[in-house]
Amino acid sequence: MPDLLIATNNKGKLAEIKALLVALDLTLHTPSELGLRLEIAEDGQTYAENASLKAVAFAQASGMVALGDDSGLEVDALGGRPGLHSHRFCPIPNATDADRRAYLLERLRGKPRPWTARFRATVAIASPEGMARLATGQCEGEIIPEERGSNGFGYDPIFFIAEPGRTMAQLSMDEKNRLSHRALAVQNAIPILKEIFGL
Repeated sequence: MPDLLIATNNKGKLAEIKALLVALDLTLHTPSELGLRLEIAEDGQTYAENASLKAVAFAQASGMVALGDDSGLEVDALGGRPGLHSHRFCPIPNATDADRRAYLLERLRGKPRPWTARFRATVAIASPEGMARLATGQCEGEIIPEERGSNGFGYDPIFFIAEPGRTMAQLSMDEKNRLSHRALAVQNAIPILKEIFGL
């Protein structure tokens, strides 16, 4: 089976992406399995640029087609922030996911609810020659002030989705892989993968 490298070391992302691609006749690899340790400066101006930077770097380092992604949480009450800087939004050094959620909620304190928001994701699929093709997805919801659920990571426990009436962290993997921004982006990337690999 053809080889595809998933260009992330984030265990939560790896689990989600692998589950979404399991039906394809591909051998999925991770950077750690290949001993690849790349530090990619995510200094693009868009999710697409950052996803492409990751995918191209890992494709060139491995000699394999690579799938990279970038995503962010956009909160309307904060003018669309944290957006591209979702992972680096919290100023605490070595911030944990819990630190990031607490910092976001502190920024929202006193602002009228609902705190409408969306997750956006872009997936880039790159060849070792450096060509990248893109797919996107987004999920609408709102930020709530109390954490619910333990199945997710990042901002998932405070991101509430009206249908099914739970946070992203309360969803099963099957539900998340129907509704999440990353799931939709990966699903939209599957036709690209099929074309590249002749599946």
